[in-house]
Amino acid sequence: MLTTAPIRAYIPASNIERARKFYEQIVGLKPAEEYAGGVVYICGGAEVFLYPTPNAGTSKASQAFWQVKDVEAEVADLKARGVVFEEYAMPGIRTKNSIATGGGAKAAWFKDSEGNIMAVVQRVASTPP
Repeated sequence: MLTTAPIRAYIPASNIERARKFYEQIVGLKPAEEYAGGVVYICGGAEVFLYPTPNAGTSKASQAFWQVKDVEAEVADLKARGVVFEEYAMPGIRTKNSIATGGGAKAAWFKDSEGNIMAVVQRVASTPP
């Protein structure tokens, strides 16, 4: 049953070597296994598979996100490592210092070396009406 099966996130890479440098040297992930031309990372107990494909960076939506306890600290740390965050100013989403707040969460988005949109998200307590 799927309710008890682990789920794995897939991150597409058009240049696997460039993507590995980004995720290992900049983001700080440690490779757990090389598999089928790609690499598996373990993040918070979940597997992430970076795999080669010419379709990397084609999605307009977030590819994956990390659930974090302190989005401001994560953004500051990633910026110090060279990650460039997206800034948005559109109906329904506006970032301030790279972070948007709304819908019970704080979120910040960045593009990886392959053009994939990734995010760090912190859930915040909802306030009763």
